Amino acid sequence: MTATLPAPAPFTPEQAEVVAHAAQAIGEHVDACEAAQDVTPAAARALRESGYTRLTLPTAYGGLGATLSTFARAQLELGRRGASLALVLAMHGHVTGAAFQGRTLPEPLLEGLAGAGRRGELLNALASEPELGSPSRGGRPRTAATWQDGQWWITGRKTWSTGARALSWGLVSAATPDGQTGRFWIDLQGAGVRVEPTWQGALALRGSGSHDLIFEQAPGALYAPPGPAHPASGAWFQAAVAATYLGVGEAARDALIAYARNRVPTALGEPIATLGRVQESVGRIGAELLAARSLLLHAAAAWDGAPGEDALPLLGAAKVVATNAAVSATDQAVRTAGGGALTGALPLERLLRDARAGLTHPPGDEPALTSYGRSLLSGAAGPPV
Repeated sequence: MTATLPAPAPFTPEQAEVVAHAAQAIGEHVDACEAAQDVTPAAARALRESGYTRLTLPTAYGGLGATLSTFARAQLELGRRGASLALVLAMHGHVTGAAFQGRTLPEPLLEGLAGAGRRGELLNALASEPELGSPSRGGRPRTAATWQDGQWWITGRKTWSTGARALSWGLVSAATPDGQTGRFWIDLQGAGVRVEPTWQGALALRGSGSHDLIFEQAPGALYAPPGPAHPASGAWFQAAVAATYLGVGEAARDALIAYARNRVPTALGEPIATLGRVQESVGRIGAELLAARSLLLHAAAAWDGAPGEDALPLLGAAKVVATNAAVSATDQAVRTAGGGALTGALPLERLLRDARAGLTHPPGDEPALTSYGRSLLSGAAGPPV
């Protein structure tokens, strides 16, 4: 194939400003959130005030109009600063970007998303449940919607609600009486909604506050009926996840380089950066991360150039390569740094834990690579790398 990819556009000045503000907010608050095992009120306020909620909102709705490539590069930067809080913003960004590109929601709901973004109010799509597992595998939610007195009422439980206490709005999946699954716009700070703090002692992302949300006759303000899946939903989610966790791997690379330059054992008399073993390890980490970054940005650019079903397999493959590269980079960084990496003196132990979480997000390695392999075999894999 001879398709030409569009050159990556630089951030606009306003996009660059909100990315910088969000990165600063994450850097200032991620340690406190890790210690609290939650998104602290101060962190939530800083994320809202950063302006990042407007990044993926179209300019026609008062946003900054980020493309998928722009969003991926932004999340790479945020992931380097702290995965827990970067993921809170990733969820807001991918829901907004996909909804508007794919027009997957009725106009009143799109207006709801737009208003939240302009006001700096965080949102997330809430679909996972204890028995349902990942909604990507299908299944009908136990969370139920009932119609009474001219109003939808939602009752149920949602798990893995990233940023739960910091969220203003939820796009909540619930079963309707006719056996369908709809989505409901719910004020998460309003009546009938409470947080159950289930995200203590998590292996990874301890500061993300991914608690359960309990709905007890919560009013659903707006309703989106069932509709066909749109490839934009998968594209924006996969790019969000891939970029955020790849940023974690890049943070591990940077931390190892800084440590190697400054660590001078008395037996050696010079920095361990002079050792061939350390140089080889840093080189291997750097090459793996650069390859993953190149593939991710290529896949995002391919989507920007021709969004649609044919572009999804490459994005899925990029998600697999990026998340595995992050796991590999953090593991190698810990091995190279030695015992010091196991303590809080270095950020590597947190980065090692956080990188593992990337493997749990769909699509899994096997289905993603099978899909990409199928597209290659059929000759529909999109522009060559």
